[in-house]
Amino acid sequence: MFKSPISRRMVVKATAALALAATSLASLPAHAESTLERARKDGYIRVGFANEAPFGYATPDGKLTGEAPEVARAVLAKMGIPQIDGVLTEFGSLIPGLKAGRFDIIAAGMFITPKRCAEINYSEPSYGIGEAMLVTKGNPKGIKDFATFKDNPDLKLAVMAGAVEGGYAKDAGVSDGQIVTLPDQSSLVAAVQAGRADGAALTALSIAEMAKKADGVESTTPFGEVAGKSVKGHGGFGFRKEDTDLQEAFNAELKKFIGSPEHLALVEPFGFGKDYLPNKTTAELCAGK
Repeated sequence: MFKSPISRRMVVKATAALALAATSLASLPAHAESTLERARKDGYIRVGFANEAPFGYATPDGKLTGEAPEVARAVLAKMGIPQIDGVLTEFGSLIPGLKAGRFDIIAAGMFITPKRCAEINYSEPSYGIGEAMLVTKGNPKGIKDFATFKDNPDLKLAVMAGAVEGGYAKDAGVSDGQIVTLPDQSSLVAAVQAGRADGAALTALSIAEMAKKADGVESTTPFGEVAGKSVKGHGGFGFRKEDTDLQEAFNAELKKFIGSPEHLALVEPFGFGKDYLPNKTTAELCAGK
């Protein structure tokens, strides 16, 4: 049987082709380490919080605690990430800070809304809660909810920058001139105490905590509707859009954790419990349902 001889030119060409292929493979980028992979390797992850009790705050001795950090700490430990490092951030800067890489998870009890869903990804909710107003002791202006401010244009309402209450006020018909936007909880309390605002709006648990710690103020009875619509907010944990593996791994453990005896024992000291369990999914909340 006749066999064609392999020419020297053919060998040279083959060798050159192999060298080119090897060079091309070497030039391919290495696998980029994901946030989840890095956190598991390092044993810790950074979380953003806004010093809003009881959702997420630092104690006087510097410990990060609250409903969101404690749930995050428990869930992340089940994922092989035993430590969280807190990054204190004004509430309105949490989403920009997450996207800029200052931290990797928002653990601040942030409500899940369609507008926020367009910017970041969320876990499933960890709680559901209504609203309340912080007013001066005895509630001399008879404030009940946002409608009280709509009906009396002389009243001033304090809201926190970046929080949902500013939107609720506008939905209820409160004019822009009545709304005082402030950066944090302590500013809201000070405004009511000093008479710069007649009331301050936040979630019922936050208002209860503020009233308990401050002089001369109290909480109204919590309410769950504004302008005929439910305002029972559901809070969750925020992730960058590209960190889908971190979000999915977190969700897998969170779903098993929420409502368990371990979860309820962990959050009850912060005023949460079985009456504050979520009743909507993130998909529903992102869709505005």
